[in-house]
Amino acid sequence: MRKLSGKGQKWLKSLHIYSACVWVGSATILIIMPFFMNPENGGELYGIVSTLDFIDLFILVPGAIGTFVTALVFSIWTNWGWFKHNWITVKWIICIFGLVFGTFWLGPWMSGSAAIAKELGMNALSNPEFLDNQHNLLIYGTAQGLTVIFAAFISTLKPWKKK
Repeated sequence: MRKLSGKGQKWLKSLHIYSACVWVGSATILIIMPFFMNPENGGELYGIVSTLDFIDLFILVPGAIGTFVTALVFSIWTNWGWFKHNWITVKWIICIFGLVFGTFWLGPWMSGSAAIAKELGMNALSNPEFLDNQHNLLIYGTAQGLTVIFAAFISTLKPWKKK
């Protein structure tokens, strides 16, 4: 199969880094921001939670998809391949797991929290489903965010040798 030119690979690398930065940056915001949540009324609670949901849906998700698509292009149209290096295999596992877990668990917990906050206002803070969603987002969202940050580091360090 035809490979990308040197200039094409530089553009691809730039897009891949940008997408990864968007994914890592928005994941970091979603991890840190809840520690600073101190709403005084239901409107503020809904505003905060719906903003986090917006960041998740319209910033993090496109960054994650962009990272995945550019990784596909790297694997197909460059010499990096799919599993040529162990660190690439680890990155694929992190990326695919992140997309699946984010789509089927983290995203619904975030959107569910926003819907509950909109409906119940400050009473959401005593709603078991809202509290469970927030707890799950704190634990599993933080774990996922840290794995994505780890993937960014192994991209630079390339710690494992070829297979």
